[in-house]
Amino acid sequence: MIDFNQIPSPCYVLEECKLRKNLALIKSVKERAGIDIIMAFKAFAMWKAFPIIREYIPFSTASSVNEAQLAFEEMKSKAHTFSPAYTDENFEAFMKYSSHITFNSLSQFNHFYPKTLQKNEKISCGIRVNPEYSEVETELYNPCAPGTRFGVLSSQLPESLPDGIEGFHFHTLCESSSYDLEKTLKHVDEKFGKYLPKLKWLNMGGGHLMTRKDYDTEHLIKLLKEFNNKYPNLKLILEPGSAFTWQTGELVSTIVDIVENHGIKTAILDVSFACHMPDCLEMPYKPVIRGAVEDKKTEFCYRMGGNSCLSGDYIGDWYFNRELKIGDKIIFEDMIHYTTVKTNMFNGISHPSLAMWSMDDKFILLRSFGYEDYKNRMA
Repeated sequence: MIDFNQIPSPCYVLEECKLRKNLALIKSVKERAGIDIIMAFKAFAMWKAFPIIREYIPFSTASSVNEAQLAFEEMKSKAHTFSPAYTDENFEAFMKYSSHITFNSLSQFNHFYPKTLQKNEKISCGIRVNPEYSEVETELYNPCAPGTRFGVLSSQLPESLPDGIEGFHFHTLCESSSYDLEKTLKHVDEKFGKYLPKLKWLNMGGGHLMTRKDYDTEHLIKLLKEFNNKYPNLKLILEPGSAFTWQTGELVSTIVDIVENHGIKTAILDVSFACHMPDCLEMPYKPVIRGAVEDKKTEFCYRMGGNSCLSGDYIGDWYFNRELKIGDKIIFEDMIHYTTVKTNMFNGISHPSLAMWSMDDKFILLRSFGYEDYKNRMA
């Protein structure tokens, strides 16, 4: 049990026991289904926790040179890399740190594939394909929305694939179920099935939220086995992001003031939704606050306001069984995946500290941030 009195504010706190529980489930799915599951850095890149992750899952996926280098240095393995576009200036670095490289277009493949042949270590190359189907309702997160810049359509592929394309990569999900994947696979098979027997791997992207309580992992395993039985030549790869650190930690904040305007009470925090929880505004969604209640009849209703000068840096309303006071801690649940990697320093506001609560109930401060971090970023 975390002792929040030991936690500085503001601070992201990763709970090791919850992380290991997720990792054990993911490893079980990997082994039972006979597939590869790799971790997406775009959702979690707190590299001081990578030694724990490597005990269960050894590989990761990258979308930038920095992520690929981090995979090589801290996951101790080369990355499965996808970028919407590579350049002549950065492709050499991508090759240095990648075991697999997926291209977003045939023109990119044709331009860069010859460079991979000049390397002593083989790089397995693939193409991202677009099955033109997705269950994702929020367009900001829908990689298959009409007009998307992601992936090659089946109508754009030649009758025979160019030499050197060893795999396909598709991504259609976002915190989705195995039943959403099942629907997607029907479209993938329908549009790209004629190519699959000639490939070595199929990367099914991310969005497989297998650590969510209502996720049907047995159905996922059955689905993957059946698909592999149909295409035994394929190594199947999943690269979930949120699943690794789903509900594994909190963002601890403190009320620094309470203001009232037209009957609305706002608790102003030492964190910012715009800077520290941007998905809350982008999705949008309302995060869970520990101790808040559903009973709207209570008189203690508060809007939560961030500490930036953005007018819309707030979310509300939350209800409590008691009056909130300046100095009270507000604990936002499930704030590790994506949140920790999307923080920014708008207004010069520092990132919250990064910390871990260990298996033996010890607080471990991993990193704190200050003026030099902001100044160096703006140099």
